[in-house]
Amino acid sequence: MDLSYRWNDREGSVKVEVRTNEDPAALGCPDYARGFPVCTDRVHHPAFGYEDMLGWIQLVERSDLEGGFKIDALALLTEVTHPFAYFGVAPTLFDAPHTDEFEEWDFLAHSFLCARGGRLHQWRFEVRAVLGFSWGFSKRSDQVEWFGPEQVTEAEWNGHLPYLQREFELWKFAPGFWQSPLDP
Repeated sequence: MDLSYRWNDREGSVKVEVRTNEDPAALGCPDYARGFPVCTDRVHHPAFGYEDMLGWIQLVERSDLEGGFKIDALALLTEVTHPFAYFGVAPTLFDAPHTDEFEEWDFLAHSFLCARGGRLHQWRFEVRAVLGFSWGFSKRSDQVEWFGPEQVTEAEWNGHLPYLQREFELWKFAPGFWQSPLDP
């Protein structure tokens, strides 16, 4: 799936790919990850600089955890004080969830490409989403069926804002998808 967006007065795009994990070792996964989905999202943005940095926020709803969607932080970083799984110039989102603990497991992800609000030294802790999509899978015994990607709406982003605001009190999360240039 290809998604277009406009950020900081420039057009960009994201190539979203969800595929079957056929080579777990190449992805740093154990062999039992074979057959689970892999999601890779590549950002293509013509600019390069501080004001063009973007980040991925991913929230997941898993059948083994109660309470609905929760932030999906990169486990390598342990506890973080920001909401981003990946952040930088044209960041790539990579996720290859897997388990051998559960016979039945449902996994639904809402992934959002976001930017920091304001100019470099203004509103340091504001997040503005520019687009989003969902993907996931269901595991039943040895069968894994994945689905997506599908675009999500601004309403779905907005539905996550109360949770994000509670979890990241220093940050402000703007409603809706921002597709216009920044104000000076």
